[in-house]
Amino acid sequence: MTRYLLNQIAVAMVLMSPALAASPAEQRGKTFALNNCSKCHSIDHVTQSPLKIAPPFRTLHTRYPIEMLAEALAEGIVTGHPTMPEFRLDPDQINDLLAYLKTLE
Repeated sequence: MTRYLLNQIAVAMVLMSPALAASPAEQRGKTFALNNCSKCHSIDHVTQSPLKIAPPFRTLHTRYPIEMLAEALAEGIVTGHPTMPEFRLDPDQINDLLAYLKTLE
């Protein structure tokens, strides 16, 4: 097998397998991100965002301390581009999503 094919197999295995020792909150946060965010954002460690202007979630911690996103998620994230829907999460959803985002740091 070529090195490229082996790398592709390795990436597929990582994406398909559940996170090792992931907490229930991390799993719920990943599920939320998959269902609500992955249409535009990369929500994993390796893929590119489907929408070029949507930052990959793995880079969010370089822009903002992850804990600082809690207030914005509770009040509703509003961005400078109209394609981003406004989300208002309840406290449990915020906790779960932040737990998942921290796994991407």
